[in-house]
Amino acid sequence: MIFTQENEYAAVLDACVLVPMALCDCLLRLAENPALYRPLWSEEILQELARTLKDDLQRKPEEISWRLERMKLAFPEALVEVPRELLSAADCLPDKNDRHVLAAAIMSRASTIVTQNTKHFPKECLDKFGVICQSADEFLVDQYHLAWPLVLDKLDDQAAAISQTRKVVLSNLKKSVPEFCKLLEVHI
Repeated sequence: MIFTQENEYAAVLDACVLVPMALCDCLLRLAENPALYRPLWSEEILQELARTLKDDLQRKPEEISWRLERMKLAFPEALVEVPRELLSAADCLPDKNDRHVLAAAIMSRASTIVTQNTKHFPKECLDKFGVICQSADEFLVDQYHLAWPLVLDKLDDQAAAISQTRKVVLSNLKKSVPEFCKLLEVHI
């Protein structure tokens, strides 16, 4: 199977999977050429990411700006414009604060929403729009089964970027994606 940046499988990445640096790095590396999928986000998702980095992780404004700019530069096609009118289509969600995530998925014709808040996206609501919801763990396990050698190469790139080993990267990911890490333990 050949993976290219034009990969048709698209995933809206919710802010909660973009906050932990190791997880964000892993997810975005899998979207780099050769890509396993196309990452998508809305301006609202990026704003939520910025707020969380500032309020919960006490990141400095310049750190937040740098991170967001790097993401936008690496994936300029990832930004999905969400018309306000589309938010009402997502009324079936239990938390109105998540409507923009589903609206981004609808607008971009994404295959999946990757979030740690899977209970916020009930199947019966998403089925209407042909979208599925996966935790980051489920999503990464699927990516592993699709192309494990490529996933391993990208994890090695992630490790090299921080002058560490694959084992350290897995240790950093274990809290967010334990099943994915368990799969990869045989490759350490």
